[in-house]
Amino acid sequence: MTGTEPSTTDPAPAAPRHWESDVLLRDGRTAHIRPIEPADADLLVEFYDRVSDQSKYYRFFSPMPRLSDRDVARFTRVDHMERVAFVVLLSGQMIAVGRYDVIKRGEAEVAFLVEDRHQGRGLAQILLEHLAQAGRERGIERFVAEVLPDNSRMIQTFRDAGYRVASEYEDGVLALEFPIEPTETAIGLMAGREHRAESASIEKFFNPRSVAVIGASRRQETVGQALVRNLVLGDYTGRVYVVNPNSRAVAGLPAYPTVGDIPDDVDVAVVAVPADAVQDVVLDCAAKGVHGLIVISSGFAETGEEGRQRQRRLVGLSRSYGLRLIGPNCLGIINTDPGVSLNASLSGVMPPRGRAGFFCQSGALGSAILEKVNNRGLGLSTFVSAGNRADVSGNDLLQYWEEDDSTEVVLLYLESIGNPRKFSRIARRVSLRKPIVAVRSGRTTQGVPMGHAVRKIAAPPQAVDAMFRQAGVIQVDTLEEMFDVAQLLAHQPLPRGRRVAVVGNSDALGLLAADAAAAVGLVVNKSVALGADATAEDFEDALDDAIDDPEIDSVVAVYIPPLNVSGEDVANVLAAVGEQSDKPLVSSFLGAEGVPELLRVPDLAGSTAGRGSVPSYPAVEAAVRALARVVEYAVWLRTPDGPPVGPDEVDVRAAKRVVDQLLRRHPEGTRLDHEDLTALLAAYGVELWPTRPVSDVEEAVRAGSDLGWDVVLKATAEHLRERPDQAHVWRHIDTVEEMKDAWESLTARIADPDRAGFVVQKNSTPGVPVAIRSIEDPLFGPVVSFGISGPLSELLADKAYRIPPLGERDAAAMVREIKASPMLFGYRGSEVVDVAEVERLIRRVAQLQNDLPQVSSLELSLVLAGAEGATVLTAAARVDPVSDQRSDWFVRRMPAHPGDTIPG
Repeated sequence: MTGTEPSTTDPAPAAPRHWESDVLLRDGRTAHIRPIEPADADLLVEFYDRVSDQSKYYRFFSPMPRLSDRDVARFTRVDHMERVAFVVLLSGQMIAVGRYDVIKRGEAEVAFLVEDRHQGRGLAQILLEHLAQAGRERGIERFVAEVLPDNSRMIQTFRDAGYRVASEYEDGVLALEFPIEPTETAIGLMAGREHRAESASIEKFFNPRSVAVIGASRRQETVGQALVRNLVLGDYTGRVYVVNPNSRAVAGLPAYPTVGDIPDDVDVAVVAVPADAVQDVVLDCAAKGVHGLIVISSGFAETGEEGRQRQRRLVGLSRSYGLRLIGPNCLGIINTDPGVSLNASLSGVMPPRGRAGFFCQSGALGSAILEKVNNRGLGLSTFVSAGNRADVSGNDLLQYWEEDDSTEVVLLYLESIGNPRKFSRIARRVSLRKPIVAVRSGRTTQGVPMGHAVRKIAAPPQAVDAMFRQAGVIQVDTLEEMFDVAQLLAHQPLPRGRRVAVVGNSDALGLLAADAAAAVGLVVNKSVALGADATAEDFEDALDDAIDDPEIDSVVAVYIPPLNVSGEDVANVLAAVGEQSDKPLVSSFLGAEGVPELLRVPDLAGSTAGRGSVPSYPAVEAAVRALARVVEYAVWLRTPDGPPVGPDEVDVRAAKRVVDQLLRRHPEGTRLDHEDLTALLAAYGVELWPTRPVSDVEEAVRAGSDLGWDVVLKATAEHLRERPDQAHVWRHIDTVEEMKDAWESLTARIADPDRAGFVVQKNSTPGVPVAIRSIEDPLFGPVVSFGISGPLSELLADKAYRIPPLGERDAAAMVREIKASPMLFGYRGSEVVDVAEVERLIRRVAQLQNDLPQVSSLELSLVLAGAEGATVLTAAARVDPVSDQRSDWFVRRMPAHPGDTIPG
């Protein structure tokens, strides 16, 4: 070991708080990781005694059966700077330890020791991730490690990390070294490990071999009784156990005093006891080896501060013993797979088997959702009501559904988003394979229900909407619209484009369909009015013709039957065409909602409506609106997206040097002066137009002369530069006299010239003024916006937002989605600007903000976009010390407990 020998009397320095967190292991169970402390001495000794002699030999290269007092002191007392160590705890015991010790500037030696019975659970990978992140925060660039050649598991740990590992063999030891800079490969591998662990934790909830209901009651109309009844009547294929210390039997099943008294293994426990008794249940379940808890009980964060503290203790206790938790205050979960048939919920409605997975938070709303699903014949694969979402969240379910073959469509009803940055990252990936439909309540008010512990989002609501669009999520406004879209996605193919045919026997409804299509961006290329007396054969011919037409991407069928006609013949035609067509077919059939029996195609899996079934809508406008949502998703899916800005296109190291030097001089943060800002932007290929600050007319004259005249004199104070009349700018100054006139005129026109912030710049070529801004949001991380520069864009909120990193598709969409975008594309005969250069600037700003969280804000507030390029005239930036919000980008950490600093 290297470094100064630790003192046993000096107080140990404190480690950063965000270094402590809960983590999810490879098998889907939880553990706790934190920096080691001097108080861990006994835990370390006990841990070391449980480790095998072989593992000790692999760690120290020699027999070391016990730790001396000197060893214990050295291992537990670290400075969290040059000597850093993390421990992993489970059930109050230390099960793994990892550390690094600096051996020279920028380089540290790293080592691990994992208790034998916990090896193979990914603990060394977790420790390596957290040590590498701590090292990066402390300026470490490279790790080295010495490993015995037959320690294949540890060698593989380093290679699996995704870093570039170099090795050499000397004196019987394999020496490994690798830079810990997070490469794209390393980040991708880490995300893959996160995905597998979170998916595994949810899979065990949906496929338990046994379920225990704790709090089961003999009394009718009680929560416990309903849970047992729903499990049994739902034909659950596993074992059901009931726990009630005051009864010998419940619902014909033997009752056990505690879960520990159950003679067999228990995978999942459904908890329905008073809130103050749940903590004891957690301890019993942990001792039994239960994988996860579904806490139906209320009385937690939804009730106020006391409940929030109770919920925090519940989550902390559950995770400390390796348990995952759904709830509290939830409805429960459902898996309609006939091989499981699990209804571990309060809902007496077992939805039909289908292809949609549904996640919601509200228990009361969950019951209504299941009723609605049942009435529409939609069918679900799985359902989760997460209640207060204290642990398991929508992000976990996305990880599971991504690989679940039974789930083809993901439905989310979100009342709050605890970790939007992670949601964005996962949803972008899932949407490439499966459509996600989401309703987000509180979009206007940004309201959060009681019990949902999330931090306020500084970014505007439009940024949240943009995050959904960017990730390919189909965001809808109401539950009704969610079901409208879901039944189309679940039963019909995706459209290839926006071209629509309308076929119907009502001229009036055909016109309504055409108007509705135009309003939502669809193009009606064909409209076939068959007349009120149209036969089934007429419909069949018209539908076949529309589907065979290469200029048509989807078909809307409208059928209103004449008097005393059932419409069964037409229904048979629609069902036959819908089953065989490779283009989506939607209908407004008899004003029916959902998938009517007559329009259903049998599903071999047993669903009430299979692929090819034709969804119907009571109003033709609803059918067109649902089709438009699906078209937008299909267009997103088929629009290629280039990679983010590559590392070879920017100089990240140069930019980091600028930021680091500024923060060393100004630890509290500071605004960048022109020189530093120029250097920072130049590292990302953004040229800032030369600017000369001036405080009097003499300096202004010298600046004009130095720049070779044809200059601009302007005020840069914010309250002046946003004036639409441009009264703070004087252009085309070519002589000393013109500069003096300009100075006299502007200083007379401006109320307080000393605060105006006058500058002199070389006159640029004309163009459309645009603004590109970025901020570091406390919850989102980086957010980028684009709009036409000026107060009108601010007042009308005409801006486009995205979450970095950005590909080519996102930058192009930003330029085109603002209402004022025609100004860039030849509005009223003006020149079309160099849009490619504008998009390049957006992507460079986004990448800078993504790479450098210390940049709390950056704005290119005036960029003149012309026909042959874009000139950045005005810019500003600020750097601040890094908070811990984005430290999970390169390391896996579970969402924090309610009330903690890290977002849930």
